[in-house]
Amino acid sequence: MTIKVGIIGCGSIATHRHAPEYANHPQAEIYCVYDPNPDRAKKLAERFGGQVAASWEEIVNHPEIDAISDCSTNEMHHLITTSALQAGKHVLCEKPIATTLEGARQIVEAAEQSGKVLMIDHNQRLVAAHQMARQLLQSGELGKVLTFQTSFGHKGPEYWSVNASKSTWFFKKDRSTLGVAGDLGIHKVDLLRFLLDDEVAEVSAFAGVLDKKDEQGEPIQVHDNMVCLLKLVSGAIGTASFSWTYYGDEDNSTILYGERGIMKIFANPDADIEVVKSTGERMVYKVGAIQTNDNQTSSGVIDAFLEAVQGQRAPVVTGEDGVRALLIIQAAVESAKTGKSVAILPNHG
Repeated sequence: MTIKVGIIGCGSIATHRHAPEYANHPQAEIYCVYDPNPDRAKKLAERFGGQVAASWEEIVNHPEIDAISDCSTNEMHHLITTSALQAGKHVLCEKPIATTLEGARQIVEAAEQSGKVLMIDHNQRLVAAHQMARQLLQSGELGKVLTFQTSFGHKGPEYWSVNASKSTWFFKKDRSTLGVAGDLGIHKVDLLRFLLDDEVAEVSAFAGVLDKKDEQGEPIQVHDNMVCLLKLVSGAIGTASFSWTYYGDEDNSTILYGERGIMKIFANPDADIEVVKSTGERMVYKVGAIQTNDNQTSSGVIDAFLEAVQGQRAPVVTGEDGVRALLIIQAAVESAKTGKSVAILPNHG
C-alpha cells in the first residue's frame, strides 16, 4: 500500500530530511507540498515530486492524502497539526510540538479523538548510538546514573535555515518563541528522558542574547544561549547547554556518570560511545555518526513514522513526550527570566 504524503513547510528540515527520506521510501509518495513562499514549494516538488498546493488547508483537507509532515514554523504547529488530525490525517509534527502548553494539549486531544498517529520529530531517539546507549544503561552497565552533562550547539540557524540570513524566522519572537531552547534544547531534554527513563523534577537556568544580531544589526529577540541545571525524579543532577554560538565544530555530546563508570556519547571523535569503567576497563563502540547540519544522513524518522502509520509499531515519540519536553523547556525559560528554580510536577501536562 502506497502512503500518500503532504509536506507543509518547505524549508531546510523538509528539504534535507523529510522530503528525501519520503522519496527514498518504497511505500511513500509525496503527493502535495505547500510553503508560504511558492518558489520554495516549487523547488521541493521539482526535486522530490508532488503537486504544489495553494494553501496548507488544501493539503489538510485533500481526500487523497493519508499522512502529513508539519514542517511549518513553530507558531503554526498547533493550528496545522490539530487541523490535520481532525481531518483524519496521520501527522509527523516537527519539534517543538507547540509554543504553548495550551497548543500542545490541543494537538494531543485531537490525536486522541481522531485515533490517528501523531509523532513528534525528536529525532535523537532514533540515532543508533543513543539507542545502543539506552540498552547499555538498561543492562546495568554503569549502575545508577548519578550526574550527567549534555550539550547541543552549532554556529546558528542563519547558516542552516533555507534563506541563510540574519532575517531567519528562528530569530523572531512571534515565530520562534523559545529561541535556542526550543530549537536545540528541546532535543536534549527529550534525549535525557529517553536514555535515563527518568523525568525532570526541577530546573534552574541562565540564558541570554550573547552574540546574535538580526538583519538590522540589533540583538535578536530570543535567547541564543542557555545553560540549565536539571534535577531528575531519581535524584540525579546534571547540566544541559544549548547554543547558537559554537563557531567551530558542532557539539552534540552527552556524558553520563554512573556508580560503576562513565559513558561518553559523541564526546570523542574516534568513538560514538565510549564506556570507561571504574575498574579501568574501556569499551569503544562505532555505530554511526549523528546527523549534523553539515553532514546529513538518514535520520530514520520517516521510516519510524510510516511504520506507525501502517500499524507496525507505536510512534517512537508520542504527543505526550512532546508535551513533557515543552514543559521542561518552558520551565527553563521561566527560570532564566525570574532567577528562580522551577519545579515540574510529575503529572503536570
